[in-house]
Amino acid sequence: MTGEAAPISGNQKRKMRSASRLYAVQALFQMEHSNQSVDAVYLEFLDHRFGAPVDDETDMIEGDEDLFRTVLNSAVDNQRQIDQMTDRALVAKWPIARIDPTLRALFRAAGAELICADAPPRVVITEYVDVATSFFPDGREPKFVNAVLDHMAREVQPEAF
Repeated sequence: MTGEAAPISGNQKRKMRSASRLYAVQALFQMEHSNQSVDAVYLEFLDHRFGAPVDDETDMIEGDEDLFRTVLNSAVDNQRQIDQMTDRALVAKWPIARIDPTLRALFRAAGAELICADAPPRVVITEYVDVATSFFPDGREPKFVNAVLDHMAREVQPEAF
């Protein structure tokens, strides 16, 4: 035994990236709700959420720290631009300030990833629709998220469609 970690499979990397997206939405929600800094929330998630036990039998999956940090920083640094993109994608009577705070955090995380990350827009949309489904399993929110993110992605990366 050398003490080295086993290599991470492609499927495990995908799961870690998916977990990071969920954690990013939770972190952005927490930052807005509790007025904490991006650095404080980032450290809290690394210390207490990534891989933390949920119950006696289940552990949270480790996240992709690089993606998590990239999404958080981009969401904070580009919040005005992301919020404006979201507003353009929403019905005029529903500016981003009036929507559910969880959805607001989700749109900011997804918008950040559309702006700065290397994932194809369709992957970003699918991943964040899955996040919306985890928060709103019986609602219409996932379809709403899909429509808004599709509009945002076409604005940011029209060549991808």
